[in-house]
Amino acid sequence: MAVRADSGQRAGAGVLAVTDPARVRNVVLVGPSGAGKTTLVETLLAQTSVIPRQGSVLEGTTVCDHDPVAVRQQRSVALSVAPLVHDDTKINLIDTPGYGDFVGELRAGLRAADGALFVIPASAAREGVIDPATVSQWEECAAVDMPRAVVVSRCDHARADLEGTIAACQDAFGAGVAPLYLPIRNDGRLTGLYGLLSRTPADQAPAGAEEARSELIEGIIEQSEDETLMERYLGGEEIELATLVDDLETAVTRGAFHPVVPVCATGGIGLDALLEVLVGGFPSPLEHPLPPVSGVDGGEHPTLTADPDGPLAAEVVRTSADAYVGRVSLVRVFSGTLRPESTVHVSGHSPAVPSPRGSAENGNGSHADPDGHDADERLAHVYSPLGSTLREVDGCIAGDICALTKLGTAETGDTVSAADHPLLLTPWELPDPLLPVAVLARTRGDEDALVKTLSKLVAADPTLRLERNAETHQTVLWCMGEAHADVVLSRLRAGGAEVDTEPVRVPMRATLARPGRVTGRHVKQSGGHGQYAVCHIEFEPLPRGAGFEFVSKVVGGAVPTQFVPSVEKGIRTQLDRGLTEDHHPVVDIRATLVDGKAHSVDSSDAAFQTAGALALREAAEACGTVLLEPLDEVAVRIPDDHLGSVLGDLSSRRGRVLGTEAAGTGRTLVRAEVPATELLRYAVDLRAMTSGTATFTRGFARYDVAPH
Repeated sequence: MAVRADSGQRAGAGVLAVTDPARVRNVVLVGPSGAGKTTLVETLLAQTSVIPRQGSVLEGTTVCDHDPVAVRQQRSVALSVAPLVHDDTKINLIDTPGYGDFVGELRAGLRAADGALFVIPASAAREGVIDPATVSQWEECAAVDMPRAVVVSRCDHARADLEGTIAACQDAFGAGVAPLYLPIRNDGRLTGLYGLLSRTPADQAPAGAEEARSELIEGIIEQSEDETLMERYLGGEEIELATLVDDLETAVTRGAFHPVVPVCATGGIGLDALLEVLVGGFPSPLEHPLPPVSGVDGGEHPTLTADPDGPLAAEVVRTSADAYVGRVSLVRVFSGTLRPESTVHVSGHSPAVPSPRGSAENGNGSHADPDGHDADERLAHVYSPLGSTLREVDGCIAGDICALTKLGTAETGDTVSAADHPLLLTPWELPDPLLPVAVLARTRGDEDALVKTLSKLVAADPTLRLERNAETHQTVLWCMGEAHADVVLSRLRAGGAEVDTEPVRVPMRATLARPGRVTGRHVKQSGGHGQYAVCHIEFEPLPRGAGFEFVSKVVGGAVPTQFVPSVEKGIRTQLDRGLTEDHHPVVDIRATLVDGKAHSVDSSDAAFQTAGALALREAAEACGTVLLEPLDEVAVRIPDDHLGSVLGDLSSRRGRVLGTEAAGTGRTLVRAEVPATELLRYAVDLRAMTSGTATFTRGFARYDVAPH
């Protein structure tokens, strides 16, 4: 999807020239695929006259000048920002993918936001329970104290059960979830909403409205800073509506109260109510903690505040590339003001990811500098993003979100600060990608395009890790899951590289099966100086992880002292080359040089190196070899309901359970050792087995004997 930069439009529809962070709301939309998040965003844009209402709300506008279906597919896997204006307040709606593979986009949205709006379809209760993955996302928001509210969407659906869905949200999300509005129905059809706080419309109060109102008010004033308010309310005093609205915002900001608003996007019901909640109930950037910051040299820096006149500190939350305008960086400004025609400093964390079985580049770019990267760059323009359209603005203050183009070194997660006062924001945490996909260029002509496109992809996507394995000679992309892998492959091909996939090969090792004594003999005579070296060596296998040991017990100068290191060097070279057709490196053996022969003229360093290598090959014939496979230590965090199936699956993968322990309410952490060859698709299988509710980590443990 091409990005259009409209340099002739300044502060157009939906773009408020914000000068006060208090008039900004950054709201990330969270929820399962198919919940209607994108439809809700489009409808709110139409409701506030940002885009037309007729036909597809994107079609015919500068947001979408391509096939609407393609646009929706693109939006389903990528974070996008859509600003609108309501009550003189700019609301940046941050739409995120609903599928679990794109957790990187979700966490980027959480980083850019000050509050989360969970979009739950009204058919959720009919389908049984709230999607377990959505519950996990709720818990993730709770862990970082993100203020949350709930929208029950698609209330006009044939299978809609609004009351049941609200009850399901209360069961799934816990205390503090309460409706602000109740549905008004006419002949069973949803026709409007009844406001519990305002009691409007007064003549259409649904049954049970007063009971629901009492529960709502008690939930709100429990968080009030006025400690007398609860006592006054319980004493029968009528609390003013303005006081309740103010305390609603306090309760939401504290993360203790979560209002529920029913919405029917197609019928326009609940949209005004939702906009009022976003403005009056969600915190501004002034009320949300900012990420820790340091100087680029690692020195401490005072805590930032959302002050437009403070030191500039912004963060790249998403990076994309466009054929027309180049690299586009979506930026959240935390402090200071970004202005056009200014010079900024771009800095980021980019340590190489360690890999025990090959070299890797981290998902935040192709840098391998453990201290990060830094560069000064000059801005040309600052834009307000609306989906794929960029509208030029005069600047972006603390608390707002903007887009910058052609920042050549900027990657997702990088900090943008003043050139004369460079800073570095602490990056947000991301899970490790755990699904490996080996890719190769289809033809030699595709190799350059593959390298260039890979570089762009890993710079833009922090959940994608690139590994170039020196042992298997494969290029491996570590992805979050199958859907993520499919998107990555399609973007590679869209970048002009014809690529194929192949089975991922796991690097193996070999060792000797038993001890033995052999002779390495290298004697050649070809006129002039010949080659002469004989060495008698005892080989024996060592415990796993012991590596290689070389011992010399030669006496009487049978092997001259200067040639003893040559024998060791020859053996080490052969260890790396391997002893089998697959050339697996040889480990965990001891070589003891006990005797040998030399010639005063024909012996040389090269001759004894060759003799040492020949001795190891003779040992492989005489003693036999054993194949070793890598074992990974795996930690799986799962709901207790799935514990039995996960343990059984680990056993089927030749896993050895090391132990289990409680990991929060209703969850268990299982630790096990599992052969790496059995984990190639574990990310996919575990998600299917647990409905996306389990997570796992893995790390290299050791090598052990592989079964025949």
